Amino acid sequence: MNEPILKLGIPAGSLQEATGELFRKAGYKVTFASRNYYPTIDDPEIQCMLIRAQEMPRYVEDGSLDCGLTGYDWILENDAKVVELGELVFSKVSKRPVRWVLAVPNDSPVQSVRDLQGKRVATEVVNVTRRWLAQHGVEAHVEFSWGATEAKPPKLADAIVEVTETGSSLRANNLRIVADLLQSTTRFICNGRAHADAWKRRKMEDLLLMLKGAMAAEGKVGLMMNVRKADLPAVLKILPALQTPTISSLSDPDWADVNTIIDENIVRQIVPQLKQAGARGIVEYPLNKIID
Repeated sequence: MNEPILKLGIPAGSLQEATGELFRKAGYKVTFASRNYYPTIDDPEIQCMLIRAQEMPRYVEDGSLDCGLTGYDWILENDAKVVELGELVFSKVSKRPVRWVLAVPNDSPVQSVRDLQGKRVATEVVNVTRRWLAQHGVEAHVEFSWGATEAKPPKLADAIVEVTETGSSLRANNLRIVADLLQSTTRFICNGRAHADAWKRRKMEDLLLMLKGAMAAEGKVGLMMNVRKADLPAVLKILPALQTPTISSLSDPDWADVNTIIDENIVRQIVPQLKQAGARGIVEYPLNKIID
């Protein structure tokens, strides 16, 4: 009897390495080989395949893959009928959602979506753009852009709909943002058949739990210290905690052990304050995952 296998799609391209690193932090060793679209993973029950995020929703929807990671934008663009199991907010630049925006040259007369009537718009998200224009009662010629979209205005297009995280690339190309169409984050999706399969659903839920745990731990560290019970109020007042700090008794009845989680970027400010407040034996340690 064949062992069950979960067919998992990993986004190729800009998110590939970030996804692989997230999986490694979650406890899964994913290895990418040059010119190979089938990464290896140290879980014999999972079979991976690299697929562009733009195509992921339709391959998940039709069952070629059981599940995968893709952007909310590509789910909308493909009008894919998939189950969203969870949101994973990570990207190649920041931890913020990416934005799809309408942009025009700085000297363009276009000031609002209404000014696009009869104009030419270049974008990779043709369906999303057409629906958005229709919602505003605007008819424009929307054409698919194969790349270098920011270079097309004003000679090849009057406006573009492009994805951005910081807006720096648009500004570098002398473009200004007129309006936002949508915000998008990475989603863990599956098809209805995989979701209805008890074994696959549990496998996917367990995987998502570990991925979210790894993401929750990013930028955070653990701190533990010994504190005289008389100094506890002063120390606890300083500590910002993910949850209430754990306080444990020590063999010396006058002392307690305090354990907490804080943002890594405040450690250098907070440790001197803790020592001044009476904390001793302060230890900082890394975190791989935080599971609520």
